[in-house]
Amino acid sequence: MIQHTLTLVAAIGLGLGAQLAHAQATPAGLWKTIDDETKKEKSLVRISDAGGTYTGKIEKLLDPASKQDAVCEKCTDDRKDKPILGMTIITNVKQSDGDKAMWDGGEILDPNNGKTYKVRLTPGEGGKTLAVRGYIGAPMLGRTQTWVRVE
Repeated sequence: MIQHTLTLVAAIGLGLGAQLAHAQATPAGLWKTIDDETKKEKSLVRISDAGGTYTGKIEKLLDPASKQDAVCEKCTDDRKDKPILGMTIITNVKQSDGDKAMWDGGEILDPNNGKTYKVRLTPGEGGKTLAVRGYIGAPMLGRTQTWVRVE
Protein backbone atom coordinates (compact mmCIF):
# COMPACT_ATOMS: atom_id res chain seq x y z
CA MET A 1 0.00 0.00 0.00
CA ILE A 2 2.79 2.43 0.89
CA GLN A 3 4.62 1.50 -2.34
CA HIS A 4 1.47 2.27 -4.37
CA THR A 5 1.02 5.64 -2.62
CA LEU A 6 4.66 6.61 -3.26
CA THR A 7 4.31 5.64 -6.92
CA LEU A 8 1.15 7.74 -7.21
CA VAL A 9 2.81 10.75 -5.53
CA ALA A 10 5.83 10.42 -7.84
CA ALA A 11 3.58 10.20 -10.92
CA ILE A 12 1.62 13.30 -9.86
CA GLY A 13 4.88 15.15 -9.23
CA LEU A 14 6.23 14.23 -12.65
CA GLY A 15 2.96 15.23 -14.27
CA LEU A 16 2.99 18.63 -12.57
CA GLY A 17 6.63 19.11 -13.53
CA ALA A 18 5.83 18.39 -17.17
CA GLN A 19 2.89 20.81 -17.07
CA LEU A 20 5.08 23.55 -15.58
CA ALA A 21 7.78 22.96 -18.19
CA HIS A 22 5.17 23.17 -20.95
CA ALA A 23 3.65 26.32 -19.43
CA GLN A 24 7.07 28.01 -19.53
CA ALA A 25 7.58 27.08 -23.19
CA THR A 26 5.50 29.92 -24.60
CA PRO A 27 6.59 32.65 -26.99
CA ALA A 28 6.17 35.32 -24.28
CA GLY A 29 9.44 36.92 -23.25
CA LEU A 30 12.43 38.86 -24.57
CA TRP A 31 14.14 37.29 -27.59
CA LYS A 32 17.40 37.94 -29.42
CA THR A 33 16.69 37.74 -33.13
CA ILE A 34 19.30 36.05 -35.31
CA ASP A 35 19.25 36.53 -39.06
CA ASP A 36 18.86 33.13 -40.75
CA GLU A 37 21.11 34.11 -43.66
CA THR A 38 23.93 36.13 -42.04
CA LYS A 39 23.68 34.51 -38.56
CA LYS A 40 24.13 38.02 -37.08
CA GLU A 41 22.27 39.23 -34.02
CA LYS A 42 19.76 41.81 -35.26
CA SER A 43 17.53 42.97 -32.42
CA LEU A 44 15.74 42.26 -29.17
CA VAL A 45 12.02 41.60 -29.56
CA ARG A 46 9.65 41.41 -26.60
CA ILE A 47 6.68 39.13 -27.17
CA SER A 48 3.76 39.83 -24.85
CA ASP A 49 0.61 37.87 -24.09
CA ALA A 50 -2.60 39.88 -23.77
CA GLY A 51 -5.41 37.45 -22.98
CA GLY A 52 -4.05 34.70 -25.23
CA THR A 53 -3.12 36.98 -28.14
CA TYR A 54 0.60 37.54 -28.61
CA THR A 55 2.31 40.60 -30.07
CA GLY A 56 6.00 41.34 -30.54
CA LYS A 57 7.74 44.70 -30.40
CA ILE A 58 11.35 45.64 -31.22
CA GLU A 59 13.01 46.85 -28.00
CA LYS A 60 16.60 47.24 -29.15
CA LEU A 61 18.59 47.14 -32.38
CA LEU A 62 21.78 45.09 -31.93
CA ASP A 63 23.33 45.18 -35.41
CA PRO A 64 26.01 47.93 -35.40
CA ALA A 65 25.17 48.56 -39.06
CA SER A 66 21.58 49.50 -38.10
CA LYS A 67 20.82 53.15 -37.50
CA GLN A 68 19.09 53.52 -34.13
CA ASP A 69 16.74 56.12 -35.66
CA ALA A 70 15.92 54.02 -38.76
CA VAL A 71 12.35 54.14 -40.04
CA CYS A 72 10.37 51.59 -42.02
CA GLU A 73 10.58 53.26 -45.42
CA LYS A 74 9.28 50.20 -47.29
CA CYS A 75 6.25 49.56 -45.05
CA THR A 76 2.95 50.02 -46.85
CA ASP A 77 0.61 50.19 -43.83
CA ASP A 78 0.34 52.62 -40.90
CA ARG A 79 3.96 51.76 -39.94
CA LYS A 80 5.33 53.51 -43.05
CA ASP A 81 8.10 55.97 -42.11
CA LYS A 82 7.69 55.11 -38.40
CA PRO A 83 10.72 54.28 -36.22
CA ILE A 84 11.71 50.61 -36.31
CA LEU A 85 12.81 50.82 -32.67
CA GLY A 86 9.60 50.30 -30.68
CA MET A 87 7.68 49.00 -33.70
CA THR A 88 5.20 46.14 -33.32
CA ILE A 89 6.30 43.47 -35.81
CA ILE A 90 4.27 40.45 -34.60
CA THR A 91 0.47 40.69 -34.30
CA ASN A 92 -2.55 38.48 -33.57
CA VAL A 93 -0.69 35.25 -32.77
CA LYS A 94 -2.59 32.66 -30.73
CA GLN A 95 -1.91 29.15 -29.52
CA SER A 96 -2.70 26.71 -32.32
CA ASP A 97 -5.91 24.70 -32.01
CA GLY A 98 -4.29 21.70 -33.68
CA ASP A 99 -0.90 21.75 -31.92
CA LYS A 100 -0.68 23.26 -28.41
CA ALA A 101 3.15 23.49 -28.72
CA MET A 102 2.80 26.03 -31.55
CA TRP A 103 1.43 29.57 -31.90
CA ASP A 104 0.14 30.86 -35.23
CA GLY A 105 -2.66 32.73 -36.99
CA GLY A 106 -0.96 36.12 -36.91
CA GLU A 107 1.49 38.09 -38.98
CA ILE A 108 5.11 39.20 -38.80
CA LEU A 109 6.60 42.26 -40.48
CA ASP A 110 10.08 42.29 -41.98
CA PRO A 111 11.08 45.96 -41.54
CA ASN A 112 13.90 45.50 -44.08
CA ASN A 113 11.53 44.96 -46.99
CA GLY A 114 8.24 46.25 -45.51
CA LYS A 115 6.45 42.97 -46.22
CA THR A 116 4.19 41.09 -43.83
CA TYR A 117 4.03 37.32 -43.69
CA LYS A 118 1.95 34.74 -41.89
CA VAL A 119 3.85 33.56 -38.84
CA ARG A 120 4.28 30.40 -36.81
CA LEU A 121 6.11 30.44 -33.45
CA THR A 122 7.39 27.18 -31.99
CA PRO A 123 9.31 27.24 -28.70
CA GLY A 124 12.13 24.72 -28.42
CA GLU A 125 14.69 23.47 -25.90
CA GLY A 126 12.26 23.96 -23.01
CA GLY A 127 11.52 27.54 -24.04
CA LYS A 128 15.15 28.62 -24.56
CA THR A 129 14.75 29.03 -28.32
CA LEU A 130 11.93 30.10 -30.60
CA ALA A 131 11.57 28.93 -34.20
CA VAL A 132 9.98 31.87 -36.02
CA ARG A 133 8.64 30.86 -39.42
CA GLY A 134 7.44 33.57 -41.78
CA TYR A 135 5.59 32.38 -44.86
CA ILE A 136 3.19 33.19 -47.67
CA GLY A 137 0.36 30.73 -48.25
CA ALA A 138 1.55 27.44 -46.76
CA PRO A 139 4.19 27.13 -44.01
CA MET A 140 6.42 25.10 -46.34
CA LEU A 141 6.79 28.26 -48.46
CA GLY A 142 8.80 30.34 -46.04
CA ARG A 143 11.87 30.92 -43.92
CA THR A 144 12.65 30.10 -40.31
CA GLN A 145 14.80 32.05 -37.89
CA THR A 146 15.81 30.67 -34.51
CA TRP A 147 15.59 33.31 -31.80
CA VAL A 148 17.24 32.90 -28.39
CA ARG A 149 15.50 33.75 -25.12
CA VAL A 150 17.10 36.61 -23.19
CA GLU A 151 14.52 36.62 -20.38
